[in-house]
Amino acid sequence: MERELVVVLDFGGQYKQLIARRVRECNVYCEIHPYTISPEKLRSMSPRGIILTGGPGSVYEENAPLCERALFELDIPVLGICYGSQLMAHLLGGAVRTAPVSEYGRTELCIDAPDSAIFSEVRRRTTCWMSHTDYIAEPPAGFAVTAHTRHCPVAAMENAARGLYAVQFHPEVLHTAEGTKMLRSFVREVCGCSGDWKMSSFIGETVRKLRAQIGGGKVLLGLSGGVDSSVAAALLAKAVGRQLTCVFVDHGLLRKNEGDEVEAVFGSGGNFELNFIRVNAQQRFYEKLAGVTDPEQKRKIIGAEFIAVFEEEARKIGAVDFLAQGTIYPDVVESGTGSGGAVIKSHHNVGGLPETVDFKGIVEPLRELFKDEVREAGLGLGLPGPLVFRQPFPGPGLGVRIVGEVTPEKVRIVQDADAIFREELERGGIDTGKGQFFAALTNMRSVGVMGDGRTYDYAVALRGVLTSDFMTAEAADVPWSVLQTCMNRIINEVRGVNRVLYDLTSKPPGTIELE
Repeated sequence: MERELVVVLDFGGQYKQLIARRVRECNVYCEIHPYTISPEKLRSMSPRGIILTGGPGSVYEENAPLCERALFELDIPVLGICYGSQLMAHLLGGAVRTAPVSEYGRTELCIDAPDSAIFSEVRRRTTCWMSHTDYIAEPPAGFAVTAHTRHCPVAAMENAARGLYAVQFHPEVLHTAEGTKMLRSFVREVCGCSGDWKMSSFIGETVRKLRAQIGGGKVLLGLSGGVDSSVAAALLAKAVGRQLTCVFVDHGLLRKNEGDEVEAVFGSGGNFELNFIRVNAQQRFYEKLAGVTDPEQKRKIIGAEFIAVFEEEARKIGAVDFLAQGTIYPDVVESGTGSGGAVIKSHHNVGGLPETVDFKGIVEPLRELFKDEVREAGLGLGLPGPLVFRQPFPGPGLGVRIVGEVTPEKVRIVQDADAIFREELERGGIDTGKGQFFAALTNMRSVGVMGDGRTYDYAVALRGVLTSDFMTAEAADVPWSVLQTCMNRIINEVRGVNRVLYDLTSKPPGTIELE
């Protein structure tokens, strides 16, 4: 059965990915494409519906991003959101002007047409999220006004006979109390989608596609142990088994016991049928980093050495047909190509495409999934929960959580302290899935007293941040009792530490990592 599709056309709106995620939460598959896509290309994709995003422009400006008017003649339902609603009005003969009063933030929405298909499950008065300076002053001919606010006479409009709907507010954000109901009504009732897109069907469909693409070829994957590369490995193993070789480079900068945990899942005693190669290159990385204190230089050394080790192992394997990567949908969207492009993000998994590895093509089994969907797929493939829900971890690993020179002794200290911190957070019932929590080693040493003796040891910084997008973050309010327990355990159990700090810095002005 052909997969049902809803297309989101991007006009520069900051919530484009959120719209697609909300549609997928309605069990309807959704892709993001640039607004410049032609109506003919859209028709060939056979979407059940089209959603136009918001954007920072004004439709009446000279260089405003405009789609072709023919898009509204495809006999495919269209929902315009914010700028998308104004664009629909503008192209179909309505009037868009600067609003006498701009609206930003939570706003009371009054539904004027409760029998409207998209408002059928919504209360007559509800809360929506507005963010606009322009407004629809006059709807096009044939459109009925279906909702208003105090300052926006056309908060929603529709031409139901043509399947055209528009809302000035943002139904995709959580601040719009019943926004998910509206989007579900659009994709299910208006577009007629059955809502049968589930992760189990994605796994089966992707396995079939991978087998068709790879055939009898050999596949090479740089396995970092992170969520994306691990799920990609599990999916490929299910599809082609021992045609897949995973190279796991242990650079000695992983969290405590992490290398062994990755090997336990994917190695000879694990549940996946594949070829697993672990390269214990810890000493090699420590030697390269000796005496280096500049954060950016450390990053470059770790990245370059990682690629060098990976290439050496790849040459031992010989020619492969495909190089696999754990690229996920936000990587594709953020590169500006939409899901139709063949873009490889140079930083992903192996730090860049190895120039000396002989391969014919790229395999990216996760490029259609958001991060939460990747985790769901991981569970469906039988990966253990601790790996699927592990905390985000930077590519250079502990190299950027050790301020100053990296040494084996410092790695031991931060590994032990970090393990205690994560253990106590779990014991305290702290929800660490909403951000990032870790221990870092400062370059500060201070005088302390332990027993009857004087110490001169390091200070460990504990860091906990809450964030939805990792662009901004605020310090997590970890209970004092949990922090107190962490402090006592770290000082008592981790040799070389006599002081524990909690980092309260938000982003900005700070960064999430210390370096």
